[in-house]
Amino acid sequence: MASGTVDALILNIEKAKPVVKQGRKVDRISGGDSRIAKNSYPSQEKKGEGMKRFNKFTMLLCVLFLLSGITGMANATLITIGTAGYDGGDYNLIWDDDNNGNSLVWLDFTNSSTDWTSQVAWADGLNGSGILDINLDAGYTVDWETNVWRLPTTVDGSYVYGYDGTTTGGYNITNSEMGHLYYTELGNSGSTDTSGSVPQAYGLIETGDFDNLIASWYWSGTKYASSPDDAWTFYMSSGNQDPTYEGTNVYGLVVLSGQVSVSPVPEPGTLFLLGIGLVGFSGLNR
Repeated sequence: MASGTVDALILNIEKAKPVVKQGRKVDRISGGDSRIAKNSYPSQEKKGEGMKRFNKFTMLLCVLFLLSGITGMANATLITIGTAGYDGGDYNLIWDDDNNGNSLVWLDFTNSSTDWTSQVAWADGLNGSGILDINLDAGYTVDWETNVWRLPTTVDGSYVYGYDGTTTGGYNITNSEMGHLYYTELGNSGSTDTSGSVPQAYGLIETGDFDNLIASWYWSGTKYASSPDDAWTFYMSSGNQDPTYEGTNVYGLVVLSGQVSVSPVPEPGTLFLLGIGLVGFSGLNR
């Protein structure tokens, strides 16, 4: 085909192309024009509206993400919810939200070693008016009226030694309150694992929010029924529990049963980010 003929054909095709101008389609061949369907040739304004809707949706997702972060702050097993003034110092109040299915509050204070009867009396004395100066962090409430400070409990039974976690004495036992704290909440290992071997690292290595736990024996508030002169103890140094003669000098630790009510107060940094998100979201509505 001659080059002149090709050029003429291309020129005719170009002339036949419709032109979009101010919302109308102009037919170069016929010279007429007709309105385009609304969705045939989207204008820049329509594209802008679509982008604005996309930005709104993205910003909304960011806000929801921040809010989920706020509500998720109370998911930890051990949470410091305030302090208690006692004996000239301030000691953490630590919420244990799932100790064998129970909600507990630990007082991070170790009482000097003494016999079992004296430790029981010490724990009971903490319930007197004005003995503890309770200062809870914002957002937390505890029902102090129906619960009392006490020594931790142990599941009593005839003494059976073992290390697989199913016996009354020995290692890896988590159905006692101190055993559950030591192994589950704090994540420590006993000096004998469930296979009977000695792990490379064991003992009170992890202390979490506790500042005053001692790697030694602690009294339980549960007596050993099989021997009236004994009560259960837990050894924070190696993770084993055993009945011990009540006249032995052993440390004391107290706990309180009770559900903690939570109304989370977000941290200033979270509030700042949330504020930016809300301002940006409202700006997109304009």
